[in-house]
Amino acid sequence: MTASVDNARPDSDDSTTLDTLIDDVIRPQAALVDRDGTFPRQSVDALAAAGLLGLASSTDVGGGGKGMRTVAEVVERLAAECGSTAMVVLMHYAATAVIEAHGPREVRSAIAAGDHLSTLAFSEFGSRSHFWSPTGTATAGDDGAVRLDARKSWVTSAGEADSYVWSSLPLAPGAGPMTLWLVPAGSSGLSIAGDFDGLGLRGNGSRPMTADGVRVPAGAMMAADGAGLDTALGAVLPWFLVLNAAFCLGLADSAVTEAGRHLTRTTLTHTGAALRDAPVTRRAFAQMKTRTDTLRAFLGDTLTALETGREDAMLRVLQVKALAGETAADVTDGAMQLCGGSAFRKELGLERRFRDSRAARVMAPTTDALHDFVGRVATGLPLLDEANR
Repeated sequence: MTASVDNARPDSDDSTTLDTLIDDVIRPQAALVDRDGTFPRQSVDALAAAGLLGLASSTDVGGGGKGMRTVAEVVERLAAECGSTAMVVLMHYAATAVIEAHGPREVRSAIAAGDHLSTLAFSEFGSRSHFWSPTGTATAGDDGAVRLDARKSWVTSAGEADSYVWSSLPLAPGAGPMTLWLVPAGSSGLSIAGDFDGLGLRGNGSRPMTADGVRVPAGAMMAADGAGLDTALGAVLPWFLVLNAAFCLGLADSAVTEAGRHLTRTTLTHTGAALRDAPVTRRAFAQMKTRTDTLRAFLGDTLTALETGREDAMLRVLQVKALAGETAADVTDGAMQLCGGSAFRKELGLERRFRDSRAARVMAPTTDALHDFVGRVATGLPLLDEANR
């Protein structure tokens, strides 16, 4: 497993910029994005203009040169305000990890400059959440181009991204289980099916995509033919899982903050007591906060394991999204119960966080799959059966 990490917090200028964007753009847009199910274009463009979409890009192409810890904090803060925006940015950073390692310099430079949004296109109708088992094909043409055919089940930022990190079966049978390609948006034969009208993350633009004879140059291949799974596990998975954990932490922490504010400010007229004055309420709130702080500590330890090359780094990476998904779901559920009928109204923002938090459990690798992976690694088995490699 390889991943670019650092132990620094965002530069003060980056933090100040993010504070301003959250106050001026992202927070005011969050409820509208959720209500209308619209892609958060205004927020994404503002982040791009501020240089935050190029935060993980190398300095040699003009990027921020920041590693996973810094980027995770950005995702956490975005998720606390707008889950849809955070998910779009998360997937962009995961795609950037592959493009930085294997993509063309012009695309890397465009990402660094904030002129290019990318995303992952792994999940397929045929294999569902088993992203490691693509069914889409790649076929070499006589003219040196490659034909891609696939039915992708869900692609974040579909129709909004400038490129897609695309998985397929290898060109050469037996070369390996998967090959990765960089597919430009607008490629002939690339289509999107319908709109996304989901329970949560309603503005993340997650829609099915189809490649019907999409032609890309052979140079669009990222890494060697058949080496896509190793690239996905080594370059993509750490970023994807850790940033998902940061996303869940942002949701959980903001739910705790909002619940605490409600319990403190709300009083019972007939007694004059605040809701927080009841011991049973304080106990429930304490449990939510403790679970959230536990996730924060575990995420921090995971990042440290990656930064120091610790032997258990792979195990921590697999554990952190499973822990985070369950924590966010349970904490937001607890906040809904603790705040009662008020939480069902849009004003508190708790019901939106409750809905957004459900995605982590079913987003590949699902919590069930991650528990299996953890069990395999912890007992000395390979992460995947040879049949899946």
